[in-house]
Amino acid sequence: MLRKLVGLAGAVLALQSGAAMAQGALGANFNEHYEDVDYRELDSAKAKWIRLFLPMPQVDRGAAEHGAIRTTLEAGARGYRTIFTLKWPQSDRDFPRAGSAEFARELARLDAVLPLVMGKVDILVIGNEPYFETREQDRDLDLNAFYEAMAGRIIAYRKANCGSDCKTKLYMGALNRLDLKKNRTPSTERWLAFVKSTPEIDGVNIHPHVPKIELSKAFLDYILPRMRPEQTFIVTEFSLVGWWQQNLTKPVAPAFADKYQAPRTAQNWQIIKAALETPFPKEQWDDFLRMSPWFENRKHYIANQMKMFRDTGRLAVATYGFKQGSSMSNNFGPKKTPWLLNSVYAGRTIRPNPDGTTAFNYAWIDDFRRMQAK
Repeated sequence: MLRKLVGLAGAVLALQSGAAMAQGALGANFNEHYEDVDYRELDSAKAKWIRLFLPMPQVDRGAAEHGAIRTTLEAGARGYRTIFTLKWPQSDRDFPRAGSAEFARELARLDAVLPLVMGKVDILVIGNEPYFETREQDRDLDLNAFYEAMAGRIIAYRKANCGSDCKTKLYMGALNRLDLKKNRTPSTERWLAFVKSTPEIDGVNIHPHVPKIELSKAFLDYILPRMRPEQTFIVTEFSLVGWWQQNLTKPVAPAFADKYQAPRTAQNWQIIKAALETPFPKEQWDDFLRMSPWFENRKHYIANQMKMFRDTGRLAVATYGFKQGSSMSNNFGPKKTPWLLNSVYAGRTIRPNPDGTTAFNYAWIDDFRRMQAK
């Protein structure tokens, strides 16, 4: 009987621990653009969480001096909660096998980073988008073996150097386009089986970049039954970028064309490109989006998507694209992924405010602020 009570108490404690982490917070995602972190903008939006990622090959330039690490640690020192993602790009080669020189190099890079961030960041994510940053023929069990080895190294380091009360939670991430059957594979099954069977892993990360919000439910339906009840999930990226992409080559709204003397035959991507080349006054950029039903009709996407995540009771934290970065605007054209339409702050398509601060996207800012009340 005593053994049963002890076991029950342990299960309750584990569930309480998971519930404590399931805060349902909404924060700011900057991807690799640490140079875009501006605390005035974060405070204006009432954001308390920030997320950055580090491409691991860049560690060779010096881990302690890397801007992603320095900015994350600075934000933490200022009182922000932080998510730090380790990214292993493998777009031109298969994963190195244990015992090889390439594998040893990856471990050395990891060993250079861990002393700097362990115990300082709130969440460390093991992997950015493993199945998108890899050649299709390499999305097999070699991928799993590599990431499991990296996770094992991180878990061992945390145990040896940060103790049982270490503030840094560990998540495996991130899974993409789980709404497509082709992306639910033996490898993704093993990915989640590893998450479930590893007590030190707090959960999994997902990136629902989808053409319609309904498709994000497939992510939740896939991951939640495959995790332990006390585990949570994080969403370090999410958007309707697939929907924006579908509308790039459609004609601009006639009302906008007439108001701003643009050709009615102009396509949406051409208006965006013009704004990138010569940023619009805020009213003009707002009009472009507000007069476009494909955008205006989805201006509450953030709130609607966050409700779907929060309703599970298992969301730890989500972070949304916060600012138009340089990689979003370079060589903009009809086939460019329009990440910049996601951004809460639109400093590359809108002129600076009179006081020099960055202008925000009218559609997102109010809901983003309101979501902080959770």
